[in-house]
Amino acid sequence: MTSEPPPGRPIHLARVSKKLAPGQPGTKRYLRQFADALVCVRYRLHPETAMRYTTVEIIVDERHLPALPTPGGTADDTTVALTVAYGETELRQRVKQAGAKWDQDRKVWLLPYATARQLGLHGRIRKIRK
Repeated sequence: MTSEPPPGRPIHLARVSKKLAPGQPGTKRYLRQFADALVCVRYRLHPETAMRYTTVEIIVDERHLPALPTPGGTADDTTVALTVAYGETELRQRVKQAGAKWDQDRKVWLLPYATARQLGLHGRIRKIRK
């Protein structure tokens, strides 16, 4: 069973030839019409019919979402273990200044996940303590 193209304008076959941000030449009329809701204007060309279509992308709804979960479902206040090599003195100093505590037994720095994320140390998290 083959799918027939929808009747009317075959816009699904038209390729985007130009995408313009609000305020650029070619968007001013739509900017007056849609104001801050305008996201972009696209000009599309149909290869078979030689038609040019102008489409606009607008914001039709906006709402606040609940806070996004952290990667892996780790809460910001969960204590994580970070590895910092002995020779990385500058990094060790930054971690200490952020309030990390040294775990002598496991040879890792312990600090809240939110702090590790803020310092950009995702790749150094070795184990998450429950």
